[in-house]
Amino acid sequence: MTELDDILVSGEFAAFREAYAPAVHPAGTTAVRETVRRRRRRTAVVTAAAVVLAVAIPVGANAALNRRPDPRPGPAQTATPSPSETTASPTPPPPTPSTASPTPAAPDGRITRSQLLAARIDLPTWPSYVPKTCTTARVRLDPEAGTTDSVPVLLGEPGYGDLDGDGAGETVALVGCRTGEALAKQVVAFDRNAAGRITTIGRIVGTYDELGDITEFSVRDDGTIRVRVADIQPCCSTPEWSPQRQWRTYAWTGRRFTQTAGPVRFGVDPRLTDLTLTAGDLVVGPADAKGNRTATVTVTVVNKGPVDVPLLGFSDFYTIGKPAGGDLSRCRTVPSDGAEACVLDGLPTGKRKTYTFTFRYEPLEVDVRPALRVIHYDAQERWWRDLKFKDNQVDLRTAG
Repeated sequence: MTELDDILVSGEFAAFREAYAPAVHPAGTTAVRETVRRRRRRTAVVTAAAVVLAVAIPVGANAALNRRPDPRPGPAQTATPSPSETTASPTPPPPTPSTASPTPAAPDGRITRSQLLAARIDLPTWPSYVPKTCTTARVRLDPEAGTTDSVPVLLGEPGYGDLDGDGAGETVALVGCRTGEALAKQVVAFDRNAAGRITTIGRIVGTYDELGDITEFSVRDDGTIRVRVADIQPCCSTPEWSPQRQWRTYAWTGRRFTQTAGPVRFGVDPRLTDLTLTAGDLVVGPADAKGNRTATVTVTVVNKGPVDVPLLGFSDFYTIGKPAGGDLSRCRTVPSDGAEACVLDGLPTGKRKTYTFTFRYEPLEVDVRPALRVIHYDAQERWWRDLKFKDNQVDLRTAG
């Protein structure tokens, strides 16, 4: 047995005595002697056991030395769960400000009427039928449309809106140039460049063959432009109520303005109809004692549709003479697009009526053939064009 084994065995016995000594009570002398005898008899047994112990103890001792003692239980605690791997990733740091230079703001393109009139501006080309005095390069706009001068004019007040989506406003204006008794017109968009000079973006819409007039416009919040257009331009003998009018919408596409909403053509005017007039001979009677003569003619009117006619009017009487009887005795004289007319009954579509007119025959001294014309009137006694105007008038053949 090595010294280390001896120390370990002694330690185990010492621990044994310490644990059980308090429970052993001393006995008397007789008990001691008996105990000594028993111990002697067991000496051999003890010695053998000690040998076995000497071999077994080092193994157990080594195991005891290598085994960590269990920790003593502490007070109860609420465990804090560790973060799960599926939790949200930490908030990233704020982005680093860019070192690039900010994009400069678009120039303000709002141009007042007085500024447009004071500047030299470029205009889109005019239709080919306008006079050469309707210039386009470095134009100084006139403040009002004259009755004779054919020069570019600014009509009404400009409008404003962000037409190209750059965050700044642009200017829309209606300009015109006289051609005869009417005006050629175009709606034009203007802006400013970085130096503050007025530049022309382009024409939004202008008058041409089918588009006879532009009356007004408005710029909407989304940058589109609504324009009110007409198929003809009222002037001369054309009344204000006569044109067809439509609202059309235009927008900037990046290269030009194009129509994005509204009708694209006028088509047949739904307010008009097709009247036809036929007539017999103008029968001239003999002269009376004073030399006066009368002439009578029978006419027929057919309404081919598609619109009912509230009132039929007849004109051009001056080529025959003054009304003197027949159905003309109940007519009412109203204005027309020429000489005054005699208004009679209405005529529904698909119907016809025949009238007899008597005149005091007073032929013109000049060589003008007697004639009659029929006119479509509405309930407000406004006259309308005819879908096929050539068959609304007849030249009368004189008999007698």
